[in-house]
Amino acid sequence: MKAYVIQGGFGIDHLIEVNRPVPTPGTGEVLLRMRAVALNSRDLGVIDGFYNPNLTVPLIPVSDGVGEVIAIGENVSRFQIGDRACGIFTQSWTGGEPTQANWVTTLGSPLDGMLAEYVLLPEEGLICVPEHLTDKEAATLPCAGVTAWHAIVEEGKVKVGDTVVVQGTGGVSLFALQFAKLQGAKVIVISSSDEKLERAKLMGADYGINYKRNTDWDKAILDYTQGRGADHILDLGGASTLNRSISALKVGGQISIVGILSGASVEDFALVPAIMKKARLQAINVGSRAMFENMNLAVEQHNLRPVVDSIFPFDRAIEALHHLAEGSYFGKICIVF
Repeated sequence: MKAYVIQGGFGIDHLIEVNRPVPTPGTGEVLLRMRAVALNSRDLGVIDGFYNPNLTVPLIPVSDGVGEVIAIGENVSRFQIGDRACGIFTQSWTGGEPTQANWVTTLGSPLDGMLAEYVLLPEEGLICVPEHLTDKEAATLPCAGVTAWHAIVEEGKVKVGDTVVVQGTGGVSLFALQFAKLQGAKVIVISSSDEKLERAKLMGADYGINYKRNTDWDKAILDYTQGRGADHILDLGGASTLNRSISALKVGGQISIVGILSGASVEDFALVPAIMKKARLQAINVGSRAMFENMNLAVEQHNLRPVVDSIFPFDRAIEALHHLAEGSYFGKICIVF
């Protein structure tokens, strides 16, 4: 089989195509013939050595993908030949609260990921996907979808009448927009592109703020909410956005920290405003298989479709990653086999 591996150093230039034997499933294992993968900003962080400069290589990157079950090992009961399944991001986190031990079982680092023609996983680390979704759409679910579901529904408990703010128009943000609207919330989208804001409004966003033209976007949120502030803010920026998110929050509101696109260290953290706002800061690290199952039920019941920005063939995977690095996408970037 063909696969891409990080080898000989970090950076996209060190991602090479190799040939490996097709794995054989053992007891409790399932072999997938991959149909599509979806890219996340984390994938670039892994490839660039940002998350773990001591990463053991060679490593197959990319955490999200969907494949067809073509072989199963003994004692497999959850899957049949022909099923379509995604790997869950944290293979050992099936439900409940996570533990430190769970974090060494994430796909695409430190475990091999999905950027290969065949992938072997334990059945406990897989989940069937909604039938109405295409392969490309299904591939977007494991990280972006589950992260947004975890933030908006499982932890955020967003309800009818709440005001939710999402930063940007990438995969997590657009899933959050969709899930927040399912809960009956008003949604404010922040972006640097008027065109993207208009597309978000077509998806149901109630208000858009161009943060390049309106750098005081926190004040714009306060104005829109008549000074009350947002109930829930999905913060993807990290270092450059967290203090403004606190400023835009209502008293007792929640900020879901799901990204570090502008850096991981927040200098001059606004501690006093956070205290005055009684702000709840909840870090979100994707989610469990149980959350994935709950999300899939909602996706099925509402016939929800993820937003796919662009599609690349497997032999142009490097080009797809460069497109991801450019940051100009709306929704998810997918690679098909």
